[in-house]
Amino acid sequence: MNISLKDALRFNNTGRIAFTGAGGKTTGMFQLARQLSSPVIVTATSHLGVWQAELADKHIVITSPGQVEQLESDLTGVILLTGELDGDKTKPVSAHALGTIRQFCTDHSIPLLIEADGSRQKPLKGWAEHEPPIPDFVDTIVQVVGLSGLGKPLNEENVHRPEIFAKLSGSKIGEFVTQDQLIQVVTHPKGGLKNIPANARRVIVLNQADTPELQSAAHGMSHALLSSFDSVVVASLKEEKIFAVHEPIAGIILAAGESSRYGQPKQLLDWKGEPFVRAVAKTALDAGLSPVIVVTGANAEQVENAVKDLNVVTVRNEEWRSGQASSIREGILALTQPPPSLPQIRQENPGFQSKISSVVFGGGARRAEGVGGAIFLLVDQPQVTSSVIRALMEKHAEGLYRVIAPMVIDRRGNPVLFDRSTFADLLTLEGDVGGRAIFHKHRVEYLPWHDDALLLDVDTPEHYQRLISNRDL
Repeated sequence: MNISLKDALRFNNTGRIAFTGAGGKTTGMFQLARQLSSPVIVTATSHLGVWQAELADKHIVITSPGQVEQLESDLTGVILLTGELDGDKTKPVSAHALGTIRQFCTDHSIPLLIEADGSRQKPLKGWAEHEPPIPDFVDTIVQVVGLSGLGKPLNEENVHRPEIFAKLSGSKIGEFVTQDQLIQVVTHPKGGLKNIPANARRVIVLNQADTPELQSAAHGMSHALLSSFDSVVVASLKEEKIFAVHEPIAGIILAAGESSRYGQPKQLLDWKGEPFVRAVAKTALDAGLSPVIVVTGANAEQVENAVKDLNVVTVRNEEWRSGQASSIREGILALTQPPPSLPQIRQENPGFQSKISSVVFGGGARRAEGVGGAIFLLVDQPQVTSSVIRALMEKHAEGLYRVIAPMVIDRRGNPVLFDRSTFADLLTLEGDVGGRAIFHKHRVEYLPWHDDALLLDVDTPEHYQRLISNRDL
């Protein structure tokens, strides 16, 4: 599946986004502008080359805020607004003009794209005291990194302000730039994280991944980068190719049922010396899901005690008797408080009611916003391995598919991954239905998997005996 930059950044048509860093900022900014609905306004708080102005449909030099209102007469295409020309460069717009541009875009529901850094066409950079000039109102920051600088000497040819890069990375001028050094610089509070507004979403684009070796390096860096960024995009912007979008994926363990068919709490049955719920939670953590949420209901205290020392969040669903849908809702609500679409959902569904009655944070777990999706894990499937969970995550990174499910022979298995774009629909579920109730709205991508253990869940004592008789699952 070919992902557009707009989709990779999860950018809507009314956002405020700033591009920083080096190695493809301007290319990325105008590429995004072309993928958005017209009109789009582009500006800069740093210098642009005059030749770069040709990437817009119109270039207007703003010398006074009053000129911005005149744009209403021809609001079409990609409109670049800059300060005056200064030789072969454009000056940044003034702070007053920028405020007027922002208000104009808000009043007309127009996206605003801002180049907020300079790098003199180098793939990497260090940041001077005055950089980057990021406006405090932006909601998304895109930090661009040119991977062509990897393995190259740390010097003026490959790095803008190499002495600052060397200081931030703990390296020396002339050394070859390594992945660890690059990670150190872009996650440094005086480096790639400098001047980012507190509430802005952070995306890092590992650009110039033009070879399999550089793509592999980018994938290898993604895990470390996700500790500081909400998303890691691996791309070749020049070729308009997005190879992967790595995002945190949550794990939601549905453990609220009464187990009426079984006759005793399935959540607490033994699996290799541990309660089912604990085994599933540990597998989710081992696979790298974050955060991991355990939705409890019947026998809540016992179930919560089984995982209280793990790095998970427990959410108690007081409406568990109404069926699985209520647990799905509570799991999603724990991720998105309040979910952006909740007012619309309630308006469109007058009878919709849902609340989180109690949330318990254990082992240092914290609520996460901005996850790329969620994998729903059934508490009566402790045999599910971290391997299949990781495979689902990798598949999602490749294409940002809406729904991904394992396919064993010709049967759909569990667990299932739901992209965050499906969360609004999951919140509307009612009764004893699962996520498959929204499959008709979202195309399901299947992951071939050769392990029929994914098809087994424990509904009866006979099922349990079958499961434990094959403990090598």
